[in-house]
Formats: sequence, C-alpha cells, structure tokens
Amino acid sequence: MENQPHGVIAVYPGSFDPITNGHLDLVDRASRLFDRLIVAILRNEAKKPLFTVEERVEMAREVLRPWPNVQVESFGGLLVEFAAARGARVILRGIRAISDYEYELQMALMNRRLAPNIETVFLMAAEDYSFLSARLVKEVAALGGDVSGLVPPLVYERLQRRLAPAR
Repeated sequence: MENQPHGVIAVYPGSFDPITNGHLDLVDRASRLFDRLIVAILRNEAKKPLFTVEERVEMAREVLRPWPNVQVESFGGLLVEFAAARGARVILRGIRAISDYEYELQMALMNRRLAPNIETVFLMAAEDYSFLSARLVKEVAALGGDVSGLVPPLVYERLQRRLAPAR
C-alpha cells in the first residue's frame, strides 16, 4: 500500500445552490470516514444558479466551520482533474433515491475511466433528507414556503433576502 502522509482525502462535489441540511448530514458522516474532506463547489453558470460561486463558497465555509477537517473550494472543468491535483483518492457522492443511482453510476464509471486511481464512494442520504434537493428548496422558497428546517439558518436568511423581491 502506498504511503499517504496526509491520509485519505475525499472530494464532495456539487453545485450547493444552496447548501442544505442534507449536505451537512453527508459532510458530518464523511468527515468521520476520511482524513480530509474537500467540499468542491462547481462553477457552472449554464445551470443559472440562484447564488454566485463566491456566495456559495462563503455560505459553505461558514456553515461547515464546525468540521475542522473539511475545507471548501470551487472548481470548473473535470472533477477528476481537480481531485487529482489535491491528492484525493475518493470522490464522495450522496444517493437519495434509486432515481439518483443511474446518473451517479454513469458519472462514476466515466470518472473511473478518466482516473482509475480515484474511487467513487456513495453514501445514502439519511431518511430525514432522502427527498431533499437544493432545487426543491429553491422552488419552495420562491413560492413562499417554509424551508427553515431544511437549510442552515444562515442559508435560510440568504434565501429570504434573495427571493423576497421575486414574491
């Protein structure tokens, strides 16, 4: 086995637009499995995000502060190149339902083809969050629904400010 002076580094990629309590649950569990966890926020303006990359990074850094082995970065381009550049051997993905699995499997197999030395690890969402997605949070919040129990308080405040003019 190869010598790993910094232990096992995992990358948890996503848009995190916005970061939800489901994301926090995965971070909490993954932070105990890996020596270092990098939450990698995707720069993809084609998705028309509600929050800028800078805002998403700032919110994530604030709410993830309690986990000392977790850091937040943004990236564009190929995930496996980002992961390799940081010495990561694992890509972490959350699975909420069977419907997630097909897409995630395709991505995992492509990533394996591009970087055979980086493994994809799937963690099942906690039952309380198995229905939760950032897209759903944004839709409900935009329509005036209460999402306060689904996102950290900081994120809830930012959603309220961002979406108030639209209502």
